[in-house]
Amino acid sequence: MDKKIKTYRDLDIWKAGIELVKDIYRLTDKFPRQEMYGIVSQMRRSAISIPSNVAEGFKRYHNKEHGRFLYVTLGSCAELETQITIAKELKYIQEDKEITLLEKLDRIGRMITNLLKKL
Repeated sequence: MDKKIKTYRDLDIWKAGIELVKDIYRLTDKFPRQEMYGIVSQMRRSAISIPSNVAEGFKRYHNKEHGRFLYVTLGSCAELETQITIAKELKYIQEDKEITLLEKLDRIGRMITNLLKKL
């Protein structure tokens, strides 16, 4: 049985985005201190942008504007994907963690793409 979507908090995309933000915060807590204003800040901002833009787009109520925010969200996913790869190349994270995070990003990206098709 499908439940009615009343708020952005009901969206699986938003929920997955929140989980990803928590993953990124936990992960970047272990990065070198000198990266606090570098890659740590960038990764956190990119991650936060994902559920934030899903929420903002949902509140716009017009499909064209909603879609625009979903495209911004896809851009944030690509940014974070790049930053995760850089973190792995710098040996701040292990390959298995990179793979797990990239799989989560891929899932979110597919969910966004499917929602865009429905708008």
